[in-house]
Amino acid sequence: MHKDASRVGQSVVMHVRCPDRLPEDVYREVLELLAGLSPVVQALPPGCALVELKGALHYHGTDAAHLGEMLRVRTVSRLGVDVRIGIGPTITVAATASAQVEGPGGVLAVAPRRVADWLGPLPVRALHGIGPRQAAALYDYGIHSVGRLAAVSPATVQRLLGKRAGRLAADRARGIDPRPVVPQALPASAAVRHRFTHHALDGATVRAALLDLVVRLGPLLRRRGQAARALTLTLRFADGTSWDRTRRLPEPSAHDQDLRAVAYRLMDAAGLQRARLTGIALRAEDLVDAGRVTEQISLDTTRESRLMAEQAMDRVRDRFGPASIGPAAVLPFRRAS
Repeated sequence: MHKDASRVGQSVVMHVRCPDRLPEDVYREVLELLAGLSPVVQALPPGCALVELKGALHYHGTDAAHLGEMLRVRTVSRLGVDVRIGIGPTITVAATASAQVEGPGGVLAVAPRRVADWLGPLPVRALHGIGPRQAAALYDYGIHSVGRLAAVSPATVQRLLGKRAGRLAADRARGIDPRPVVPQALPASAAVRHRFTHHALDGATVRAALLDLVVRLGPLLRRRGQAARALTLTLRFADGTSWDRTRRLPEPSAHDQDLRAVAYRLMDAAGLQRARLTGIALRAEDLVDAGRVTEQISLDTTRESRLMAEQAMDRVRDRFGPASIGPAAVLPFRRAS
């Protein structure tokens, strides 16, 4: 599906369903994970979201189904939440697919060439956008499956359901849905997390984990076109307690160097000695549009060189994936993780 969609410029839409009654703060964290996959995310509160993956497939160097599995791993490992994911060439197909996933979580991807064959046997009530009353009206007329609905003339469907509803139902039964995924305003924060597989006591290990979070958070903000005014560090301990502090940046920034300096000050403020850590999180707060941040003219050639190197590394990540390059200090940590 990745190669076919890329060749014809067709959309690749992901529809995500979270568990019922998910707390709002956890839902927002799911949205943040989605923004890490693609900048084109449309929130559908209280528990769903759409993601346009067409431009993200090349960046991640994989296909859409694998991105869906990546997302599930992240929501389970970082948030303790499983999700149901549908993927298809349109919003209707993707949303219909996510509803067909059995159990608390899973991924169902429908390739463009399979849409008609896949939709056809489904009951009409399973087609996304068909409500109970519409399904009942179609059943009364003998239209029990999506394939049968697609075979009936649009004029007949309009007489049964009304002009607009009938036209939409007839189109979507045929896999026609030109609606784009419309990006919503990005969350006012962005967070990255790490859970230690064993209780972490070693200061060097914790420091490497923090640096790894910084070099994950910075590219995420830059890809979104956002800058952070503040950082919050959260440490979780083996006894179930946690520690968190927030520190504001001198100027809004998404540069690794600036984020690292503040993150290290926060870690120093924690005063860790032999604390047994189970997890660590770094959250960028009070985000602003990076295009509105004034870049001061600098005579610091070292900083300018680092910023140029940062841009080069971002280009490498765009081409070869987010884990393709990073500080040498985090490489042993990533292998161990």
